[in-house]
Amino acid sequence: MNLTEIRVKLLPRHTDKLRGFASVTIDDCMVVRDIKIIEGGRGLFVAMPSRKLCDRCPSCAGKNHVRARYCNECGTKLREGRTDTDERGRPRLYADIAHPIHQSARDFIQTAILDAFHIEVERSKQAGYKAVEFDDLDYDYLEEFTHGG
Repeated sequence: MNLTEIRVKLLPRHTDKLRGFASVTIDDCMVVRDIKIIEGGRGLFVAMPSRKLCDRCPSCAGKNHVRARYCNECGTKLREGRTDTDERGRPRLYADIAHPIHQSARDFIQTAILDAFHIEVERSKQAGYKAVEFDDLDYDYLEEFTHGG
């Protein structure tokens, strides 16, 4: 696998653990967007793009997030514990949209993204820094949010 482009969008440091987003082009053929760069307890790591898990109401078949206590459509009380649990016994709330199949691929991608992140952080410290453009993505709301706007 050849990562032909890695773009990193830095987020200003704030109380949240999210430090930036990455977009990765693989073999000049496929792009994976919305990869999150997160500051965890053991340092930086990447989280693949994901979606919130949902299920259906048994009464009306309305779609609800798995943490919902009542149906968004009909108001029926929903059963607790309607989702699978992860390896730590916690409810699975999100599912990856795209992810590496093998640990070695995950390590390869994560190392490349974090290397690009550190390069972008160093570039951001230089006079006249211009952030990488993400014309195809809308992260402006995060910049406004992190600046208190």
